[in-house]
Amino acid sequence: MPTIFHITSESDWLAAQEGGTYRLSTRNRTLDEEGFIHCSDAHQVARIANVLDGEPDEHLVVLWIATDKLDAEVRYENLDGGTELFPHIYGALPISAVTSVNTLQRDSSGRYTFVEQGP
Repeated sequence: MPTIFHITSESDWLAAQEGGTYRLSTRNRTLDEEGFIHCSDAHQVARIANVLDGEPDEHLVVLWIATDKLDAEVRYENLDGGTELFPHIYGALPISAVTSVNTLQRDSSGRYTFVEQGP
């Protein structure tokens, strides 16, 4: 079962659990506005988290998503003209497809780190 990852705030993840689906694409953009949900492969997570960098008191979490539990299509693409590909989910993310949730940790320099340790 291939796993992809999505970074979000802890508060947005908690809100999604109440509704049964997650519909945010990226920070301050919804699925309806963007057309897909931005995701990453494991080796991209820390770099993307450091670009997103939330509010100082906001916890970022990583959703571990089982692609075989999605109803929507997943496409690997780069829509910014670069060569690095990122997975995008073209539809809502059902809560049941999230197999694990981890709080992102910061190292001593304040940068986010991520170690893939499987759910």
